[in-house]
Amino acid sequence: MLRVRCLRGGSRGAEAAHYIGSRLRGVFTGWVQRTFQSTQAATASQNTCAADDKATSPVPKDCLVCSYNEWDPLEEVIVGRAENACVPPFSVEVKANTYEKYWGFYQKFGGQSFPKDHLKKAIAEIEEMCNILKGEGVIVKRPDPIDWSVKYKTPDFESTGMYAAMPRDILLVVGNEIIEAPMAWRARFFEYRAYRRLIKDYFNSGAKWTTAPKPTMADELYDQNYPIHSVEDRHKLAAQGKFVTTEFEPCFDAADFIRAGRDIFVQRSQVTNYMGIEWMRRHLAPDYRVHIISFKDPNPMHIDATFNIIGPGLVLSNPDRPCHQIELFKKAGWTVIQPPVPLIPDDHPLWMSSKWLSMNVLMLDEKRVMVDANETSIQKMFEKLGISTIKVNIRHANSLGGGFHCWTCDIRRRGTLQSYLD
Repeated sequence: MLRVRCLRGGSRGAEAAHYIGSRLRGVFTGWVQRTFQSTQAATASQNTCAADDKATSPVPKDCLVCSYNEWDPLEEVIVGRAENACVPPFSVEVKANTYEKYWGFYQKFGGQSFPKDHLKKAIAEIEEMCNILKGEGVIVKRPDPIDWSVKYKTPDFESTGMYAAMPRDILLVVGNEIIEAPMAWRARFFEYRAYRRLIKDYFNSGAKWTTAPKPTMADELYDQNYPIHSVEDRHKLAAQGKFVTTEFEPCFDAADFIRAGRDIFVQRSQVTNYMGIEWMRRHLAPDYRVHIISFKDPNPMHIDATFNIIGPGLVLSNPDRPCHQIELFKKAGWTVIQPPVPLIPDDHPLWMSSKWLSMNVLMLDEKRVMVDANETSIQKMFEKLGISTIKVNIRHANSLGGGFHCWTCDIRRRGTLQSYLD
């Protein structure tokens, strides 16, 4: 740091001015030299780019990231990890998003590992799923394993982590851009760390990389007095449009958005507020249109087990959670299909989700779908539509809160940007 004594009058003032000027010139000259050397080194390391046009060069044609919808031919995907998964602490936002039959489980095991034997089976299921995807010609990438039991503290809260099992929750690919969602659960604040190595690789290939504003997750983001004592309470509150998250600051999970070319649909949910939706709307305009849709849902959290678009003008709409704006799609000529009732048994633990993960499928293209091996009813539905089913058992992985769509984030699909709603 440059410290200068105040010198007043005559030659001492001139000497001080000369001294300060010479020091500042030295500092500035050194800064310029260091900056030039740093830029020179960075340019040399990026030998695929023109040295005089590095900052403004167009996106390379071989950019690894490009996906506009949920059904174009899948070429590359991120699949999550169940390793080291921990039960989130039983905070107000977790209580509002889970079923009361499991509240005792969260109170007892919050901050600890999910049951070890169950976790081991889930890990094996996801490994098999990855192998099947590779066999179908899809490139599979995985996030880094992290110890999620480590307690962390910010100026506003403290928590332990949860997992990197559901990349769909935190990453949204729109064209050649990867958007990191800010998330809304405190236990998921640092979840992005598991994906940073992959995202940097995609960025270096030419992809755009955007991180939405990270919320403070201060107490003001949550209705600390959210009056939920039972599922009946939740039904009443949802009907009134009341959620545990407030409008204190933007928050959203990427899984509350679903893509159909230029049109992207989103729901206001327990984890996605209107400020978060508005941030996305402004960010993606004018090339994309973000539409808010809503459902008769007592616990809205992630859209893809309620409204899953599986083809151009083809959508699975949950019969238990009807869409209030369904006429919008019918008038546009879309085919709306109600999937059959899930077959998952009542005694199977679903700590973080509902049975409707049966419709949470992953389209490999318009004629191939990855579906639960146990859900024979929905397999028959797809076969009647002329869509071949790739059957995979992820029943134990379901318990952690996701189906095939949740466990994946499609990085590259072979297709172009189109409009399917006009």
